Amino acid sequence: DGATAPKETGPRPGTPSCSPPSHPPAMEDDFQFVLCEGCRQESPNLKLLTCLHTLCLDCLSENKPIRQCPVCRTAIPQASGIPDMDNLLFTNLQAKLSIYKKIRDSDGPSCSRCRGESATVWCSECEEFLCAKCFEDHQWFFKKRSHEARKVEELRAESAHQFLEDTRKSCNLFCSRPGHADQGHISSIYCKRCEKALCCSCALLDSQHAPFCDIRSETQRRQEELGTMNQELKQKRSGFEATYAALQDEAARLEEAQREMRELIGQRVEQLVRLIRQEEEELLGLVEAWQEQGRRELARELQHVEGMLRRMEAGERLVEKMRLYATEQEVMDMQPFIKDSLDELQRLQPPAAGDRAQSGDLAKCRARLQAL
Repeated sequence: DGATAPKETGPRPGTPSCSPPSHPPAMEDDFQFVLCEGCRQESPNLKLLTCLHTLCLDCLSENKPIRQCPVCRTAIPQASGIPDMDNLLFTNLQAKLSIYKKIRDSDGPSCSRCRGESATVWCSECEEFLCAKCFEDHQWFFKKRSHEARKVEELRAESAHQFLEDTRKSCNLFCSRPGHADQGHISSIYCKRCEKALCCSCALLDSQHAPFCDIRSETQRRQEELGTMNQELKQKRSGFEATYAALQDEAARLEEAQREMRELIGQRVEQLVRLIRQEEEELLGLVEAWQEQGRRELARELQHVEGMLRRMEAGERLVEKMRLYATEQEVMDMQPFIKDSLDELQRLQPPAAGDRAQSGDLAKCRARLQAL
Protein backbone atom coordinates (compact mmCIF):
# COMPACT_ATOMS: atom_id res chain seq x y z
CA ASP A 1 0.00 0.00 0.00
CA GLY A 2 1.72 3.18 -1.18
CA ALA A 3 -0.20 5.26 1.37
CA THR A 4 1.10 3.25 4.29
CA ALA A 5 3.85 4.92 6.29
CA PRO A 6 7.12 2.99 6.33
CA LYS A 7 8.02 1.07 9.42
CA GLU A 8 10.92 2.73 11.20
CA THR A 9 13.61 0.23 12.08
CA GLY A 10 16.28 2.68 13.21
CA PRO A 11 16.54 5.60 15.64
CA ARG A 12 14.81 8.93 15.18
CA PRO A 13 17.54 11.42 14.24
CA GLY A 14 16.00 14.25 16.21
CA THR A 15 15.94 12.48 19.57
CA PRO A 16 18.72 13.10 22.12
CA SER A 17 21.45 10.49 22.42
CA CYS A 18 24.31 9.65 24.71
CA SER A 19 27.45 11.79 24.39
CA PRO A 20 30.75 10.23 23.29
CA PRO A 21 33.50 9.56 25.85
CA SER A 22 36.04 12.32 26.33
CA HIS A 23 38.91 10.19 24.98
CA PRO A 24 38.66 7.75 22.03
CA PRO A 25 39.59 4.16 22.86
CA ALA A 26 43.04 3.05 21.80
CA MET A 27 42.61 0.81 18.79
CA GLU A 28 45.87 1.09 16.88
CA ASP A 29 47.68 -1.61 18.87
CA ASP A 30 44.69 -3.96 19.01
CA PHE A 31 44.23 -4.07 15.24
CA GLN A 32 47.80 -4.05 13.92
CA PHE A 33 47.15 -7.60 12.70
CA VAL A 34 45.05 -6.31 9.77
CA LEU A 35 48.09 -4.58 8.22
CA CYS A 36 50.43 -6.06 5.64
CA GLU A 37 53.10 -8.07 7.48
CA GLY A 38 55.76 -6.72 5.11
CA CYS A 39 55.30 -2.94 4.97
CA ARG A 40 52.95 -2.70 8.00
CA GLN A 41 50.55 -0.52 5.97
CA GLU A 42 46.86 -0.78 5.15
CA SER A 43 46.11 -2.14 1.69
CA PRO A 44 42.94 -3.12 -0.21
CA ASN A 45 44.89 -5.93 -1.91
CA LEU A 46 45.94 -8.32 0.83
CA LYS A 47 46.94 -11.84 -0.19
CA LEU A 48 46.94 -14.90 2.08
CA LEU A 49 49.93 -17.19 1.49
CA THR A 50 49.98 -20.94 2.12
CA CYS A 51 52.24 -20.24 5.12
CA LEU A 52 49.30 -18.13 6.47
CA HIS A 53 51.21 -14.85 6.37
CA THR A 54 49.38 -11.86 4.87
CA LEU A 55 51.14 -9.51 2.42
CA CYS A 56 50.02 -6.78 0.05
CA LEU A 57 50.57 -6.88 -3.71
CA ASP A 58 53.30 -4.23 -3.53
CA CYS A 59 55.40 -6.25 -1.09
CA LEU A 60 54.90 -9.43 -3.11
CA SER A 61 55.84 -7.65 -6.34
CA GLU A 62 59.00 -6.17 -4.81
CA ASN A 63 59.93 -9.41 -3.05
CA LYS A 64 63.33 -10.84 -4.02
CA PRO A 65 63.66 -13.68 -4.66
CA ILE A 66 60.17 -14.13 -6.02
CA ARG A 67 57.99 -17.16 -5.21
CA GLN A 68 59.11 -17.02 -1.59
CA CYS A 69 57.47 -15.55 1.51
CA PRO A 70 59.67 -12.67 2.73
CA VAL A 71 58.67 -13.37 6.34
CA CYS A 72 59.37 -17.11 6.73
CA ARG A 73 60.88 -17.92 3.27
CA THR A 74 58.24 -20.55 2.49
CA ALA A 75 57.82 -21.25 -1.24
CA ILE A 76 54.91 -19.60 -3.08
CA PRO A 77 53.50 -22.15 -5.56
CA GLN A 78 52.22 -19.61 -8.11
CA ALA A 79 54.74 -18.89 -10.91
CA SER A 80 54.07 -15.15 -10.67
CA GLY A 81 54.81 -15.13 -6.96
CA ILE A 82 51.32 -13.71 -6.30
CA PRO A 83 48.98 -16.05 -4.36
CA ASP A 84 45.42 -16.56 -5.56
CA MET A 85 43.77 -16.36 -2.12
CA ASP A 86 42.63 -12.95 -0.86
CA ASN A 87 42.58 -12.32 2.88
CA LEU A 88 38.94 -11.30 2.91
CA LEU A 89 38.86 -11.10 6.71
CA PHE A 90 41.63 -8.52 7.04
CA THR A 91 40.50 -6.50 4.00
CA ASN A 92 36.94 -6.25 5.30
CA LEU A 93 38.14 -5.40 8.81
CA GLN A 94 40.22 -2.55 7.37
CA ALA A 95 37.11 -1.17 5.65
CA LYS A 96 35.04 -1.45 8.84
CA LEU A 97 37.76 0.21 10.93
CA SER A 98 37.92 3.03 8.36
CA ILE A 99 34.20 3.59 8.91
CA TYR A 100 34.72 3.58 12.67
CA LYS A 101 37.50 6.18 12.36
CA LYS A 102 35.11 8.45 10.44
CA ILE A 103 32.58 8.06 13.24
CA ARG A 104 35.22 8.92 15.88
CA ASP A 105 36.53 11.89 13.92
CA SER A 106 36.06 15.18 15.76
CA ASP A 107 34.09 16.72 12.89
CA GLY A 108 31.99 13.60 12.41
CA PRO A 109 31.03 12.03 9.06
CA SER A 110 29.01 13.86 6.44
CA CYS A 111 25.92 12.45 4.73
CA SER A 112 26.83 9.88 2.05
CA ARG A 113 23.96 11.04 -0.20
CA CYS A 114 23.51 14.79 -0.06
CA ARG A 115 27.17 15.39 0.97
CA GLY A 116 26.23 18.69 2.55
CA GLU A 117 24.82 17.89 5.98
CA SER A 118 26.40 16.16 8.95
CA ALA A 119 25.35 12.54 9.29
CA THR A 120 23.23 11.54 12.26
CA VAL A 121 22.52 7.91 11.35
CA TRP A 122 24.53 4.95 10.05
CA CYS A 123 22.74 2.21 8.05
CA SER A 124 24.74 -1.00 8.33
CA GLU A 125 22.82 -2.63 5.46
CA CYS A 126 23.51 0.17 2.95
CA GLU A 127 26.84 1.05 4.65
CA GLU A 128 25.95 4.74 4.39
CA PHE A 129 25.91 7.75 6.69
CA LEU A 130 22.65 9.71 6.48
CA CYS A 131 21.47 13.11 7.63
CA ALA A 132 17.98 13.55 9.08
CA LYS A 133 16.36 14.38 5.72
CA CYS A 134 18.07 11.57 3.78
CA PHE A 135 17.25 9.15 6.59
CA GLU A 136 13.52 9.85 6.14
CA ASP A 137 13.85 9.19 2.39
CA HIS A 138 15.82 6.03 3.16
CA GLN A 139 13.14 4.73 5.52
CA TRP A 140 10.42 5.33 2.94
CA PHE A 141 12.36 3.71 0.11
CA PHE A 142 13.19 0.62 2.15
CA LYS A 143 9.84 0.33 3.88
CA LYS A 144 9.54 -3.31 2.77
CA ARG A 145 12.89 -4.22 4.35
CA SER A 146 14.23 -4.08 7.85
CA HIS A 147 17.43 -2.10 7.52
CA GLU A 148 19.17 -1.63 10.83
CA ALA A 149 20.06 2.01 11.36
CA ARG A 150 21.79 3.46 14.42
CA LYS A 151 22.67 6.94 15.58
CA VAL A 152 26.19 8.14 14.91
CA GLU A 153 26.45 9.43 18.47
CA GLU A 154 25.67 5.99 19.87
CA LEU A 155 28.26 4.36 17.61
CA ARG A 156 30.81 6.99 18.63
CA ALA A 157 30.40 5.94 22.25
CA GLU A 158 31.23 2.31 21.41
CA SER A 159 34.66 0.73 21.33
CA ALA A 160 36.13 -0.49 18.07
CA HIS A 161 35.66 -4.08 19.25
CA GLN A 162 31.96 -3.51 19.89
CA PHE A 163 31.51 -1.79 16.52
CA LEU A 164 33.09 -4.73 14.70
CA GLU A 165 30.99 -7.19 16.68
CA ASP A 166 27.79 -5.33 15.73
CA THR A 167 28.69 -5.18 12.03
CA ARG A 168 29.61 -8.85 12.13
CA LYS A 169 26.17 -9.79 13.48
CA SER A 170 24.42 -7.74 10.81
CA CYS A 171 26.35 -9.27 7.92
CA ASN A 172 24.41 -11.67 5.66
CA LEU A 173 25.66 -14.69 3.77
CA PHE A 174 24.57 -14.65 0.12
CA CYS A 175 23.72 -17.54 -2.21
CA SER A 176 26.74 -18.99 -4.05
CA ARG A 177 24.83 -19.35 -7.33
CA PRO A 178 26.15 -16.88 -9.95
CA GLY A 179 23.98 -13.77 -10.07
CA HIS A 180 22.08 -14.48 -6.88
CA ALA A 181 24.52 -12.61 -4.66
CA ASP A 182 24.07 -9.46 -6.78
CA GLN A 183 20.30 -9.81 -6.49
CA GLY A 184 20.52 -9.98 -2.69
CA HIS A 185 19.46 -13.62 -2.27
CA ILE A 186 20.19 -14.41 1.37
CA SER A 187 21.50 -17.89 2.07
CA SER A 188 20.34 -19.93 5.05
CA ILE A 189 20.96 -23.46 3.70
CA TYR A 190 24.17 -25.41 3.13
CA CYS A 191 24.41 -28.24 0.60
CA LYS A 192 26.79 -30.91 1.86
CA ARG A 193 27.14 -32.49 -1.58
CA CYS A 194 28.40 -29.42 -3.47
CA GLU A 195 29.72 -27.71 -0.30
CA LYS A 196 28.06 -24.37 -1.10
CA ALA A 197 25.67 -21.92 0.53
CA LEU A 198 22.22 -21.76 -1.09
CA CYS A 199 19.13 -19.62 -0.87
CA CYS A 200 15.75 -21.25 -0.32
CA SER A 201 14.83 -20.99 -4.02
CA CYS A 202 17.92 -22.89 -5.19
CA ALA A 203 17.46 -25.55 -2.50
CA LEU A 204 13.80 -26.15 -3.43
CA LEU A 205 14.02 -25.94 -7.22
CA ASP A 206 17.27 -27.84 -7.85
CA SER A 207 16.93 -31.53 -6.99
CA GLN A 208 20.69 -32.03 -7.33
CA HIS A 209 21.32 -30.36 -3.98
CA ALA A 210 21.14 -32.73 -1.00
CA PRO A 211 21.54 -33.35 1.85
CA PHE A 212 21.05 -29.95 3.48
CA CYS A 213 21.87 -28.40 6.84
CA ASP A 214 21.54 -24.96 8.38
CA ILE A 215 24.24 -22.58 7.15
CA ARG A 216 24.90 -21.29 10.65
CA SER A 217 25.53 -24.78 11.96
CA GLU A 218 27.94 -25.36 9.06
CA THR A 219 29.87 -22.15 9.74
CA GLN A 220 29.95 -23.05 13.43
CA ARG A 221 31.27 -26.51 12.55
CA ARG A 222 33.99 -24.98 10.41
CA GLN A 223 34.97 -22.55 13.14
CA GLU A 224 35.13 -25.43 15.64
CA GLU A 225 37.19 -27.50 13.20
CA LEU A 226 39.70 -24.66 12.83
CA GLY A 227 39.72 -24.21 16.61
CA THR A 228 40.52 -27.90 17.17
CA MET A 229 43.31 -27.78 14.62
CA ASN A 230 44.63 -24.63 16.25
CA GLN A 231 44.82 -26.35 19.64
CA GLU A 232 46.72 -29.27 18.10
CA LEU A 233 49.03 -26.82 16.38
CA LYS A 234 49.80 -25.12 19.69
CA GLN A 235 50.85 -28.49 21.13
CA LYS A 236 53.06 -29.23 18.11
CA ARG A 237 54.55 -25.77 18.34
CA SER A 238 56.08 -26.58 21.73
CA GLY A 239 58.26 -29.20 20.02
CA PHE A 240 59.54 -26.64 17.51
CA GLU A 241 60.20 -24.14 20.28
CA ALA A 242 62.25 -26.73 22.17
CA THR A 243 64.25 -27.47 19.01
CA TYR A 244 64.80 -23.77 18.40
CA ALA A 245 66.05 -23.28 21.97
CA ALA A 246 68.35 -26.29 21.63
CA LEU A 247 69.80 -24.89 18.41
CA GLN A 248 70.39 -21.54 20.08
CA ASP A 249 72.17 -23.26 22.97
CA GLU A 250 74.28 -25.20 20.50
CA ALA A 251 75.19 -21.98 18.72
CA ALA A 252 76.32 -20.52 22.06
CA ARG A 253 78.41 -23.65 22.75
CA LEU A 254 79.96 -23.30 19.31
CA GLU A 255 80.95 -19.71 20.08
CA GLU A 256 82.40 -20.74 23.43
CA ALA A 257 84.37 -23.59 21.89
CA GLN A 258 85.78 -21.20 19.32
CA ARG A 259 86.81 -18.73 22.03
CA GLU A 260 88.56 -21.42 24.07
CA MET A 261 90.37 -22.75 21.03
CA ARG A 262 91.63 -19.29 20.07
CA GLU A 263 93.02 -18.80 23.58
CA LEU A 264 94.77 -22.17 23.52
CA ILE A 265 96.26 -21.47 20.13
CA GLY A 266 97.45 -18.06 21.32
CA GLN A 267 99.15 -19.52 24.41
CA ARG A 268 101.03 -22.12 22.38
CA VAL A 269 102.01 -19.89 19.50
CA GLU A 270 103.35 -17.08 21.69
CA GLN A 271 106.14 -19.42 22.91
CA LEU A 272 107.39 -19.88 19.35
CA VAL A 273 106.40 -16.61 17.70
CA ARG A 274 109.36 -16.26 15.40
CA LEU A 275 109.60 -19.94 14.50
CA ILE A 276 106.02 -21.02 13.95
CA ARG A 277 104.10 -17.94 12.78
CA GLN A 278 103.09 -19.78 9.67
CA GLU A 279 101.90 -22.70 11.79
CA GLU A 280 99.82 -20.32 13.87
CA GLU A 281 98.11 -18.90 10.79
CA GLU A 282 97.30 -22.39 9.53
CA LEU A 283 95.84 -23.42 12.87
CA LEU A 284 93.69 -20.30 13.04
CA GLY A 285 92.56 -20.94 9.50
CA LEU A 286 91.42 -24.44 10.49
CA VAL A 287 89.45 -23.08 13.43
CA GLU A 288 87.82 -20.35 11.35
CA ALA A 289 86.84 -22.84 8.66
CA TRP A 290 85.39 -25.19 11.29
CA GLN A 291 83.50 -22.34 12.90
CA GLU A 292 82.16 -21.06 9.59
CA GLN A 293 80.95 -24.51 8.62
CA GLY A 294 79.17 -24.90 11.95
CA ARG A 295 77.63 -21.44 11.63
CA ARG A 296 76.29 -22.16 8.18
CA GLU A 297 74.74 -25.44 9.31
CA LEU A 298 73.19 -23.89 12.39
CA ALA A 299 72.01 -20.85 10.43
CA ARG A 300 70.18 -23.06 7.96
CA GLU A 301 68.52 -25.08 10.71
CA LEU A 302 67.63 -21.99 12.75
CA GLN A 303 66.22 -20.32 9.65
CA HIS A 304 64.12 -23.38 8.84
CA VAL A 305 62.74 -23.78 12.35
CA GLU A 306 62.14 -20.03 12.67
CA GLY A 307 60.15 -20.14 9.47
CA MET A 308 58.03 -22.99 10.80
CA LEU A 309 57.40 -21.10 14.04
CA ARG A 310 56.34 -17.99 12.16
CA ARG A 311 53.98 -20.02 10.03
CA MET A 312 52.46 -21.56 13.15
CA GLU A 313 52.16 -18.14 14.80
CA ALA A 314 50.46 -16.81 11.67
CA GLY A 315 48.07 -19.80 11.70
CA GLU A 316 47.19 -19.37 15.35
CA ARG A 317 46.68 -15.64 14.93
CA LEU A 318 44.55 -16.00 11.82
CA VAL A 319 42.31 -18.68 13.32
CA GLU A 320 41.86 -16.57 16.46
CA LYS A 321 40.90 -13.51 14.41
CA MET A 322 38.55 -15.63 12.30
CA ARG A 323 36.85 -16.73 15.50
CA LEU A 324 36.57 -13.18 16.78
CA TYR A 325 35.74 -11.20 13.67
CA ALA A 326 35.01 -13.36 10.62
CA THR A 327 31.59 -13.16 9.05
CA GLU A 328 29.91 -16.28 7.81
CA GLN A 329 30.76 -15.36 4.22
CA GLU A 330 34.41 -15.00 5.14
CA VAL A 331 34.39 -18.33 6.96
CA MET A 332 32.82 -20.07 3.97
CA ASP A 333 35.31 -18.52 1.53
CA MET A 334 38.51 -18.85 3.56
CA GLN A 335 38.11 -21.94 5.77
CA PRO A 336 39.03 -24.63 3.19
CA PHE A 337 42.20 -22.76 2.22
CA ILE A 338 43.22 -22.20 5.85
CA LYS A 339 42.42 -25.82 6.70
CA ASP A 340 44.73 -27.09 3.93
CA SER A 341 47.54 -24.88 5.21
CA LEU A 342 47.00 -26.05 8.79
CA ASP A 343 46.97 -29.68 7.59
CA GLU A 344 50.36 -29.08 6.00
CA LEU A 345 51.68 -27.60 9.23
CA GLN A 346 50.35 -30.60 11.15
CA ARG A 347 52.52 -32.90 9.04
CA LEU A 348 55.72 -31.03 9.86
CA GLN A 349 58.10 -32.47 12.42
CA PRO A 350 60.85 -30.56 14.26
CA PRO A 351 64.35 -31.64 13.21
CA ALA A 352 66.54 -33.41 15.72
CA ALA A 353 68.98 -31.08 17.42
CA GLY A 354 71.54 -33.42 18.90
CA ASP A 355 75.07 -32.49 19.88
CA ARG A 356 77.41 -32.37 16.93
CA ALA A 357 80.66 -34.21 17.02
CA GLN A 358 83.78 -32.20 16.47
CA SER A 359 84.78 -32.12 12.84
CA GLY A 360 87.93 -33.67 11.42
CA ASP A 361 89.51 -30.22 10.98
CA LEU A 362 89.27 -29.53 14.70
CA ALA A 363 90.78 -32.91 15.56
CA LYS A 364 93.65 -32.25 13.16
CA CYS A 365 94.19 -28.87 14.78
CA ARG A 366 94.49 -30.42 18.24
CA ALA A 367 96.88 -33.08 16.97
CA ARG A 368 99.20 -30.48 15.48
CA LEU A 369 99.14 -28.48 18.71
CA GLN A 370 100.05 -31.60 20.68
CA ALA A 371 102.95 -32.21 18.33
CA LEU A 372 104.26 -28.69 18.86
